Amino acid sequence: MTGGQMAPTSLPNQVTQTTPYGRDVKIAGNPIRVCELLSTLDGVALAQRVAVDNVRNVNAARRAIKKAFEYQRDKKGYSIIEILSTCPTNWGMTPVDALGWLNENMLPYYPLGVYKDIGEAQK
Repeated sequence: MTGGQMAPTSLPNQVTQTTPYGRDVKIAGNPIRVCELLSTLDGVALAQRVAVDNVRNVNAARRAIKKAFEYQRDKKGYSIIEILSTCPTNWGMTPVDALGWLNENMLPYYPLGVYKDIGEAQK
């Protein structure tokens, strides 16, 4: 996600420098849910969405990234770790407000979780 310019993952009505009135889904379409999309493809070994908004989630993100590197090293397949984070500068918010915005707006649209893990399926 980005606050500097609209991205494929920018939320509906999210204001960015290139969408000062917010993302209009009638013009730009709906945001892409990357993990949900990629988890349906053959060759994907791991698709997981994490956030870095608190200590517990930062630790979970670290573990997910480590697992992705291990899967790649072991030639299990492609891995995608989608990380939700804030951009208080471009969002024009304080860091605390940006964390609140992430929790109130991003997490409901982009729920955290493992969307595909071939290692878990083999257990």
